Amino acid sequence: MSKELVIGLDIGTTSAKAVVFNLSGNVIAESEEMITSYYPQTGWVEQDPNEIERLSVQAVRNAVEKANVQEGELLTVGISSAMHSLICVDEQGQPLSNAVIWADGRSSDQAEELMKTAGMKFYEKTGMPVHPMSPFIKLLWMKETKYEPYQKAAYFMSIKEFVIQKWFGQRIVDYSMASATGLFNRHTFQWDEDALALADIHKDQLSKIVPPTEIIKEIKHDISEAMGISNQLPFVLGSADGQLANLGIGAILPGEVAVTAGTSGAIRQFTKKAQVDKKHETFCYAFTEDYSIIGGPTNNGGIALQWLKELLNYQGSFDELTKEADRVSPGAEGMLFHPYVNGERAPLWNQSAKGNFYGVTITHKKEHFVRAVLEGITFNLYQIGKALERVAGEPEKLYVNGGLSRSPLWLQMLADVFGKEVYVPESHHSAAWGAAWTALVSIGKVASFEDIKKNVPMGEVVKPNAENHKIYLSVYEKYEKLAHDLARYF
Repeated sequence: MSKELVIGLDIGTTSAKAVVFNLSGNVIAESEEMITSYYPQTGWVEQDPNEIERLSVQAVRNAVEKANVQEGELLTVGISSAMHSLICVDEQGQPLSNAVIWADGRSSDQAEELMKTAGMKFYEKTGMPVHPMSPFIKLLWMKETKYEPYQKAAYFMSIKEFVIQKWFGQRIVDYSMASATGLFNRHTFQWDEDALALADIHKDQLSKIVPPTEIIKEIKHDISEAMGISNQLPFVLGSADGQLANLGIGAILPGEVAVTAGTSGAIRQFTKKAQVDKKHETFCYAFTEDYSIIGGPTNNGGIALQWLKELLNYQGSFDELTKEADRVSPGAEGMLFHPYVNGERAPLWNQSAKGNFYGVTITHKKEHFVRAVLEGITFNLYQIGKALERVAGEPEKLYVNGGLSRSPLWLQMLADVFGKEVYVPESHHSAAWGAAWTALVSIGKVASFEDIKKNVPMGEVVKPNAENHKIYLSVYEKYEKLAHDLARYF
């Protein structure tokens, strides 16, 4: 009997990854192609959409070859993608601009101005916080600066939409990716007329909105040949990487919260009650017609640790660096770190935010700084989690993925700060597995999204230390007050 396999294609900010899974969620083969980011001006971050499309094809081909996939074994391909990118595209589907990605901050002034007027109205309607990462706000910048690609564009797309139209000749977008534009009305599941009018674009310039289970057939022959697959293989549109990471890690029931801690980070929870936060601290994006996901992304996960490693000129590995912090007790002997070294999204939504060390004394050494940075990253996630709790209720379980989840010290720290058990999957490809599972649901191979919980290979559970949790609650109280006081100086 031949094997049954599925591919999750995860087009992220750092790389395009294709992962071949069996139906139990075990990784058979994977391929990762690194994506180049460009910085044409201070605060601008762009990527080449044609390069990303080419790398995505290459990633699929390499994964298929590594897995030695035989004819008939591959059932389907599901697609995950990073959110908030924006490309100006001509009538023929060719890019007129690079992709302006989530990390781009050029529209900070437009975000600030909108928040003075109608910002909260748009946030309530769309669930997308008013911030430079939002394609809606990027469009306002393009309109106000008379950005030439914007003026010439026939269409506006995310990287995922661009890839789909290049491979299949279709302009479609799933609910999650549409939600992440700031142009999608979460009440009507249509493009929001007020947002379109303010951005001075027409709904025909945007893609058709469809569910994540939308099946896309008959990929172009030259693409299928380059991938080494049949052009009759069904692809499934899938969703955004955050939503699919929750699904792929098994965090889909009430009270189950997923923490992603890579270069950046996020904390998210699925809900049937689509709500926004009155303090403008969380997002609310549609996943299906029944489920939304609420949460908050941070700019400052592992990137803060990377910054410290470079600052200290530390030549060892990240594992060795974090082990240095294990020699220091919780609270870093009075040192606190606010990790806003890369601006900040949730909970501040302020691209001008700055990092800060507090309580530094002459007795503090390198290991104290490492401990303080790790604790600062964790406190920031905890603060976002408190905002999430206001909207979605208290978490019962924490599921974790991302680069930092490979650090036993940090996993214990996370469990201690939240005071909750932490569940970690064996595979770190949660978004790819979520995309693959969505595809299996769509083609009828599996019964439901919820059934994935039986098919996520998990590692050992990390249990919180009650004494450390008590210490951390006291330290966090000071951290939060300082964060609030510091905000006035940004």
